[in-house]
Amino acid sequence: VQLVESGGGLVQPGGSLRLSCAASGFTFSNYYIGWVRQAPGKGLEWVSDINGDVTRTNYADSVKGRFTISRDNAKNTVYLQMNSLKPGDTALYYCARDLAGWGAYDCWGQGTQVTVYS
Repeated sequence: VQLVESGGGLVQPGGSLRLSCAASGFTFSNYYIGWVRQAPGKGLEWVSDINGDVTRTNYADSVKGRFTISRDNAKNTVYLQMNSLKPGDTALYYCARDLAGWGAYDCWGQGTQVTVYS
């Protein structure tokens, strides 16, 4: 079982990035996939999640209207499109899987760094 994030980088405020989370080793469409971030010196913050059949998406208030989560089950990949980025979005972004949609993540990727600088 493996989750691998990519797509992080440096961007100026107002810019955009698209993160990817590639999964392997399990039946991808059976699981919710979530994004969780950790800013420097702070705890984990849940960002967004999407269910297996792509009928339900959820967002933290801090990113609602700016971030969009999607998935391609044929490619075993989840995406996080991040627009209108702010310095407060600077964090290490992790994707993780959850069978029931309760936020009980049992497998995490290694993370991808997003830095928004002015």
